[in-house]
Amino acid sequence: MTANVIEEVAPTWPSTIREKFEANQLNGRVGSRLLSETDRVRVWEIRLAPGERIGFHRHVLDYFWTAVTAGRARSHTQDGSVIEATYAAGDTRHFAYGTGEYKIHDLENVGDTDLWFTTVEFSRQCERAVGN
Repeated sequence: MTANVIEEVAPTWPSTIREKFEANQLNGRVGSRLLSETDRVRVWEIRLAPGERIGFHRHVLDYFWTAVTAGRARSHTQDGSVIEATYAAGDTRHFAYGTGEYKIHDLENVGDTDLWFTTVEFSRQCERAVGN
């Protein structure tokens, strides 16, 4: 994955993006479709056609994502950054959050092909089971 920070200062997002951020910053739906859920994990799918976006959502659980297809995307993050990234099929990133930590962002497909990710969240119960 290659990523470029487009903007890293106070957000100058269009008002529609700012309004969507304000309205959805507590949204815990981190994918387009929940594929599977147990007491230990949730598996999400994100499939975005060119120009399509998944709205703002909040990550609070440890998780990883894998790009199923190659593509390009843009994200707006809670600190005001705008990040454009290029993904190769198989790219994977892991994230961990301590108590009170989180990330809020959206994701827009700015490429010319469908963009598809699988995201796996680990429940807090799972963390306790392995001694974290």
